[in-house]
Amino acid sequence: MPSTHINFERKDSLAVITLNRPESRNALTPEMVADLGRIIGDCARPEVRAVMITGTQGAFCAGADVKDFVDSLETGGAEGLSGRLRQLADSLHRDVVMGIRRLEKPVVAAVNGVAAGAGFSLSLCCDLRVASADARFIMAYAGIGCTADGGSTYMLPRMVGLGKAMEIYMASQPIGAEYARELGLVNQVCPSENFDRHALELATRLAQGPTLAYGKVKGLFEDSLGASLEDQLNAETAAISGIVHTGDFQEGVKAFTQKRMPWFQGR
Repeated sequence: MPSTHINFERKDSLAVITLNRPESRNALTPEMVADLGRIIGDCARPEVRAVMITGTQGAFCAGADVKDFVDSLETGGAEGLSGRLRQLADSLHRDVVMGIRRLEKPVVAAVNGVAAGAGFSLSLCCDLRVASADARFIMAYAGIGCTADGGSTYMLPRMVGLGKAMEIYMASQPIGAEYARELGLVNQVCPSENFDRHALELATRLAQGPTLAYGKVKGLFEDSLGASLEDQLNAETAAISGIVHTGDFQEGVKAFTQKRMPWFQGR
C-alpha cells in the first residue's frame, strides 16, 4: 500500500525510505508513523539486505507534529491528547523502533538536516548514522515541557553516558554535525554537496555485504547490554559455529585464501 508522506524505493538489495513532508520538515503524523512501521516490517524480506532512512529537502525529521498536539488539546482536552500520544508512542515504539532493532540487517540513518525530538530518536535507533555537515541534532522535548520517547532514554545514555545524555535533554539546544561525531552520536560527517551520493554509497556497500553475519552481530550487540560475560561468550560460540553453514561465510574464507574480493549474496 503506498504512503502519502513516505517514499519507498528499492535499489537492488538496498531499501531507501524517505520521509516526504517537506512543508513541516518531515514532522511525523500518526499516519506516517503507522506507514513507517509497516514499511520497516516489509524490509524483513530476504531480498532486502540493508535499509537507509532519510528525509527530503534538507531535513531528516523534525519530530512529531506539535500542531497536531495543540489541535487535540483544544478539541479533546488533556485526556484526549493523552490518549492520542499514548497511541502514537505505542506505534512508534512497537513498530518503528523495535522494528528497526529486530531487522537482521544494517539500517543507516542518512541525516541530511535537522533531526529533532522523535526524529533525533529515530536516528539513534538505527545502526549507523551518517550526517551532512549541515545536520543538526536536538532533543527538543524539554522545550515543550515533554518527556523523551522513541527509545532515546535507552540509546542516548549508552552512547554518551548518563550525565551528557541528561545535559542534551535539559539544554534542548542544537548539536552540530561535527560535535555530534565527537560525542559518538554520528559515525561519519560528509560535505553537504556530496552527502546524498556518499550516504547512498555507504548503504549500498552494506547491502552487498555478508547480511546474515551483520544480522547475527547486531543481535549479539543488542543482547550484550543485559547479558553476563559468560552468557555472551556462549552466544558468540553458538553464532560463530552456526555461521559456518552460510554461503557467505564459505565464500568469504575461500576468497580470503584466494586473495580476491568476496562476492556475498546474503545467504
